[in-house]
Amino acid sequence: MDSSEPHLLVVDDDARLRELLRRYLTDQGFRVTTAGDAEEARARLASIAFDLLVLDVMMPGESGLDLTQSLRRDGRLPILLLTAMAEPEDRINGLEHGADDYLAKPFEPRELVLRIRNILQRVPQPAPPAAEVRFGACRFDLARGELYRGGDAVHLTAAETALLAALARRPGEAVSREALSEEAQFSGNVRTVDVQVTRLRRKIERDPKFPRYLQTVRGTGYVLKPD
Repeated sequence: MDSSEPHLLVVDDDARLRELLRRYLTDQGFRVTTAGDAEEARARLASIAFDLLVLDVMMPGESGLDLTQSLRRDGRLPILLLTAMAEPEDRINGLEHGADDYLAKPFEPRELVLRIRNILQRVPQPAPPAAEVRFGACRFDLARGELYRGGDAVHLTAAETALLAALARRPGEAVSREALSEEAQFSGNVRTVDVQVTRLRRKIERDPKFPRYLQTVRGTGYVLKPD
Protein backbone atom coordinates (compact mmCIF):
# COMPACT_ATOMS: atom_id res chain seq x y z
CA MET A 1 0.00 0.00 0.00
CA ASP A 2 1.12 3.58 -0.71
CA SER A 3 2.99 4.90 2.34
CA SER A 4 1.50 8.36 1.65
CA GLU A 5 -1.99 7.14 2.61
CA PRO A 6 -3.19 8.17 6.10
CA HIS A 7 -2.14 5.73 8.81
CA LEU A 8 -4.87 5.00 11.37
CA LEU A 9 -4.61 3.40 14.79
CA VAL A 10 -7.86 1.57 15.67
CA VAL A 11 -8.24 0.78 19.38
CA ASP A 12 -11.11 -1.45 20.56
CA ASP A 13 -11.26 -4.33 23.02
CA ASP A 14 -13.78 -6.16 20.78
CA ALA A 15 -11.50 -8.32 18.65
CA ARG A 16 -14.20 -9.05 16.06
CA LEU A 17 -15.10 -5.39 15.53
CA ARG A 18 -11.42 -4.46 15.52
CA GLU A 19 -10.71 -6.88 12.68
CA LEU A 20 -13.79 -5.80 10.73
CA LEU A 21 -12.71 -2.18 10.98
CA ARG A 22 -9.17 -3.05 9.96
CA ARG A 23 -10.35 -4.83 6.83
CA TYR A 24 -12.92 -2.22 5.85
CA LEU A 25 -10.67 0.78 6.39
CA THR A 26 -7.82 -0.95 4.56
CA ASP A 27 -10.18 -1.53 1.62
CA GLN A 28 -10.95 2.22 1.69
CA GLY A 29 -7.28 3.02 1.12
CA PHE A 30 -6.04 3.63 4.67
CA ARG A 31 -3.07 2.05 6.35
CA VAL A 32 -4.39 0.50 9.57
CA THR A 33 -2.74 -0.69 12.78
CA THR A 34 -4.83 -2.05 15.66
CA ALA A 35 -4.62 -2.30 19.45
CA GLY A 36 -6.84 -4.04 21.99
CA ASP A 37 -6.57 -1.57 24.86
CA ALA A 38 -5.00 1.71 25.95
CA GLU A 39 -1.76 0.10 27.09
CA GLU A 40 -1.23 -1.53 23.71
CA ALA A 41 -2.22 1.72 22.00
CA ARG A 42 0.42 3.64 23.94
CA ALA A 43 3.07 1.14 22.83
CA ARG A 44 2.01 1.62 19.19
CA LEU A 45 2.00 5.41 19.54
CA ALA A 46 5.49 5.38 21.02
CA SER A 47 6.98 3.73 17.93
CA ILE A 48 4.84 4.83 14.97
CA ALA A 49 3.60 8.24 13.80
CA PHE A 50 -0.14 7.96 13.10
CA ASP A 51 -2.39 10.40 11.28
CA LEU A 52 -5.54 9.64 13.29
CA LEU A 53 -6.72 7.56 16.24
CA VAL A 54 -10.07 5.70 16.15
CA LEU A 55 -10.71 4.96 19.81
CA ASP A 56 -13.38 3.03 21.70
CA VAL A 57 -14.56 4.76 24.87
CA MET A 58 -15.46 1.75 27.01
CA MET A 59 -12.38 -0.44 27.51
CA PRO A 60 -11.01 -2.39 30.46
CA GLY A 61 -8.30 -0.52 32.33
CA GLU A 62 -7.68 2.98 31.05
CA SER A 63 -10.79 4.24 29.25
CA GLY A 64 -10.85 5.90 25.87
CA LEU A 65 -11.80 9.20 27.51
CA ASP A 66 -8.83 9.04 29.87
CA LEU A 67 -6.46 8.16 27.03
CA THR A 68 -7.85 11.01 24.92
CA GLN A 69 -7.35 13.51 27.73
CA SER A 70 -3.80 12.26 28.32
CA LEU A 71 -2.88 12.45 24.64
CA ARG A 72 -4.26 15.96 24.38
CA ARG A 73 -1.75 17.14 27.00
CA ASP A 74 1.12 15.89 24.82
CA GLY A 75 0.09 16.63 21.25
CA ARG A 76 -2.57 17.14 18.61
CA LEU A 77 -3.11 13.69 17.12
CA PRO A 78 -6.69 13.73 15.72
CA ILE A 79 -9.00 11.43 17.70
CA LEU A 80 -12.38 9.96 16.72
CA LEU A 81 -14.22 8.32 19.62
CA LEU A 82 -16.51 5.31 19.19
CA THR A 83 -19.04 4.44 21.87
CA ALA A 84 -22.29 2.67 22.59
CA MET A 85 -23.35 5.68 24.67
CA ALA A 86 -25.30 7.96 22.36
CA GLU A 87 -26.82 10.58 24.68
CA PRO A 88 -25.96 14.23 23.90
CA GLU A 89 -24.16 14.64 27.22
CA ASP A 90 -21.94 11.65 26.39
CA ARG A 91 -20.94 13.28 23.09
CA ILE A 92 -20.27 16.58 24.83
CA ASN A 93 -18.19 14.78 27.45
CA GLY A 94 -16.08 13.17 24.74
CA LEU A 95 -15.49 16.48 22.98
CA GLU A 96 -14.62 18.16 26.27
CA HIS A 97 -11.94 15.51 26.83
CA GLY A 98 -10.32 16.59 23.56
CA ALA A 99 -11.83 14.35 20.87
CA ASP A 100 -12.22 15.78 17.36
CA ASP A 101 -15.40 13.81 16.68
CA TYR A 102 -17.70 11.26 18.27
CA LEU A 103 -19.58 8.39 16.59
CA ALA A 104 -22.16 6.24 18.34
CA LYS A 105 -22.38 2.46 17.84
CA PRO A 106 -23.83 0.89 15.81
CA PHE A 107 -22.74 3.04 12.88
CA GLU A 108 -22.61 2.85 9.12
CA PRO A 109 -19.04 2.09 7.99
CA ARG A 110 -19.37 4.69 5.23
CA GLU A 111 -20.17 7.34 7.81
CA LEU A 112 -17.05 6.39 9.76
CA VAL A 113 -14.93 6.85 6.62
CA LEU A 114 -16.54 10.23 5.89
CA ARG A 115 -15.93 11.44 9.42
CA ILE A 116 -12.30 10.27 9.29
CA ARG A 117 -11.70 12.05 5.98
CA ASN A 118 -13.41 15.21 7.26
CA ILE A 119 -11.14 15.29 10.30
CA LEU A 120 -8.02 14.71 8.20
CA GLN A 121 -9.00 17.54 5.85
CA ARG A 122 -9.03 19.93 8.81
CA VAL A 123 -5.52 18.97 9.92
CA PRO A 124 -2.87 21.48 8.74
CA GLN A 125 -0.65 19.86 6.14
CA PRO A 126 3.10 19.79 6.80
CA ALA A 127 5.43 21.60 4.47
CA PRO A 128 6.55 19.44 1.54
CA PRO A 129 9.88 17.70 2.10
CA ALA A 130 13.04 18.98 0.51
CA ALA A 131 13.78 17.63 -2.97
CA GLU A 132 17.16 16.39 -1.80
CA VAL A 133 19.17 15.94 1.36
CA ARG A 134 22.93 16.56 1.53
CA PHE A 135 25.33 14.98 4.00
CA GLY A 136 29.08 15.14 3.59
CA ALA A 137 30.09 14.45 0.01
CA CYS A 138 26.74 12.75 -0.64
CA ARG A 139 23.34 13.94 -1.74
CA PHE A 140 20.16 11.89 -1.89
CA ASP A 141 17.51 12.73 -4.47
CA LEU A 142 14.20 11.95 -2.73
CA ALA A 143 12.06 12.09 -5.85
CA ARG A 144 14.23 9.65 -7.78
CA GLY A 145 15.53 7.62 -4.86
CA GLU A 146 19.11 8.10 -6.08
CA LEU A 147 22.30 8.65 -4.07
CA TYR A 148 25.28 10.59 -5.44
CA ARG A 149 28.78 11.14 -4.13
CA GLY A 150 30.05 14.21 -5.89
CA GLY A 151 28.88 13.70 -9.46
CA ASP A 152 28.96 9.91 -9.30
CA ALA A 153 25.91 7.74 -8.69
CA VAL A 154 26.18 5.30 -5.77
CA HIS A 155 24.43 1.97 -6.29
CA LEU A 156 21.77 1.22 -3.67
CA THR A 157 19.66 -1.88 -3.33
CA ALA A 158 15.88 -1.45 -3.14
CA ALA A 159 15.99 -2.03 0.63
CA GLU A 160 18.76 0.52 1.13
CA THR A 161 16.88 3.07 -0.97
CA ALA A 162 13.66 2.58 1.00
CA LEU A 163 15.45 2.93 4.33
CA LEU A 164 17.45 6.00 3.30
CA ALA A 165 14.28 7.62 1.92
CA ALA A 166 12.44 7.02 5.21
CA LEU A 167 15.26 8.73 7.11
CA ALA A 168 15.78 11.52 4.57
CA ARG A 169 12.11 12.52 4.83
CA ARG A 170 12.80 13.33 8.51
CA PRO A 171 16.32 14.81 8.54
CA GLY A 172 17.56 15.38 12.06
CA GLU A 173 14.65 13.43 13.60
CA ALA A 174 15.13 10.16 15.47
CA VAL A 175 13.00 7.42 13.91
CA SER A 176 12.26 4.11 15.63
CA ARG A 177 13.22 0.77 14.12
CA GLU A 178 9.55 -0.20 14.05
CA ALA A 179 8.57 2.91 12.09
CA LEU A 180 11.48 2.46 9.68
CA SER A 181 10.64 -1.21 9.16
CA GLU A 182 7.01 -0.39 8.42
CA GLU A 183 7.71 2.57 6.14
CA ALA A 184 10.42 0.73 4.21
CA GLN A 185 8.10 -2.32 4.05
CA PHE A 186 10.65 -4.73 5.44
CA SER A 187 9.16 -8.14 6.18
CA GLY A 188 10.22 -10.05 9.23
CA ASN A 189 12.23 -8.87 12.23
CA VAL A 190 12.95 -5.18 12.82
CA ARG A 191 16.62 -6.22 13.05
CA THR A 192 16.50 -6.09 9.26
CA VAL A 193 16.74 -2.34 9.78
CA ASP A 194 20.05 -2.75 11.62
CA VAL A 195 21.46 -4.85 8.80
CA GLN A 196 20.48 -2.28 6.17
CA VAL A 197 21.87 0.59 8.26
CA THR A 198 25.23 -1.20 8.46
CA ARG A 199 25.25 -1.57 4.68
CA LEU A 200 24.25 2.05 4.12
CA ARG A 201 27.00 3.31 6.39
CA ARG A 202 29.59 1.56 4.25
CA LYS A 203 28.37 3.63 1.31
CA ILE A 204 27.94 7.06 2.88
CA GLU A 205 30.30 7.26 5.86
CA ARG A 206 34.03 7.94 5.75
CA ASP A 207 34.43 5.64 8.76
CA PRO A 208 31.37 3.34 9.16
CA LYS A 209 32.48 2.36 12.67
CA PHE A 210 32.20 6.00 13.77
CA PRO A 211 29.27 7.34 11.73
CA ARG A 212 28.90 11.07 11.32
CA TYR A 213 25.65 11.21 9.34
CA LEU A 214 23.69 7.99 9.95
CA GLN A 215 23.71 7.81 13.73
CA THR A 216 22.21 5.43 16.27
CA VAL A 217 19.84 6.92 18.83
CA ARG A 218 20.05 4.66 21.85
CA GLY A 219 16.69 3.24 22.90
CA THR A 220 14.94 4.64 19.82
CA GLY A 221 16.40 3.88 16.41
CA TYR A 222 18.34 6.00 13.93
CA VAL A 223 18.68 9.57 12.68
CA LEU A 224 20.09 11.01 9.47
CA LYS A 225 21.99 14.21 10.25
CA PRO A 226 22.49 16.40 7.19
CA ASP A 227 25.07 19.18 6.96
